[in-house]
Parts: sequence; C-alpha cells; structure tokens
Amino acid sequence: MQKLLGPLFYRFALGAAFCAITYLALTSKDIPVAGNINDKINHLAAFYTLALLVDFSWPKSGFRAAKACSLLGYGLAIEIVQYFLPYRSFSLFDLGADAVGMFIYVLSIPLLRKIYPLSRRFELQKH
Repeated sequence: MQKLLGPLFYRFALGAAFCAITYLALTSKDIPVAGNINDKINHLAAFYTLALLVDFSWPKSGFRAAKACSLLGYGLAIEIVQYFLPYRSFSLFDLGADAVGMFIYVLSIPLLRKIYPLSRRFELQKH
C-alpha cells in the first residue's frame, strides 16, 4: 500500500491537479460544478489540495516557505494571465483565498497525522 501512496503517486496527482486547476482558471466555458460554488471556496479547496499534494510529493521536508511560496507564485501567475483575458479578471482576494487554503492545510496537519495511510507521510519527514 505504501508503494501505491508514495511520492511518485502524489507527483502524478499533483500534475493532474495543476492541469485541471489551470484549465478551470483560464477557460471561458461555464463549468457547472465549479460555477455553483462560491469562487473563494473554489480557491480554498484548490489550494488546500495543491498544498497537500505538494507536501506529500516531497515528504522529507515539511510544508515550509519554499512550498508555500511556489504555490502562491502559481496562484499569482494565474491571476496575471486572467488580467489579460476579456472574460476573467485579476483579484488579490483570489490570491488571499489561495493563501487561506494553504493555511487551512497547515492547520489540518495534526488531524492528517492520525489518518492511516496519510500518517505515513509524516514518518518520512526529517526533523
């Protein structure tokens, strides 16, 4: 089971998440599932998921500034691209929601440490 849920698995999932989130953030199409939920909740959920996947993809280090700043840079890049799209707009509130999603991930780590097999990730972390 640990082989299945190793870093390689999470890296593939992270790549898929980046593709899906980038598509949803930049498409002009109205996606009903994403459109029915408040936009800021979409950002919270997306960046919670990205934070978890980034953290689990490189389990030997904790969720520190390098991981968080990389994800915030990705969120900022999306906002910059959206500024130039006629059907989207730049929003610092969206970037704030991205940061809050990552913060919620950090707050959830004590709970994740208690859930097998997710708890195995934290056993690999260097102290």
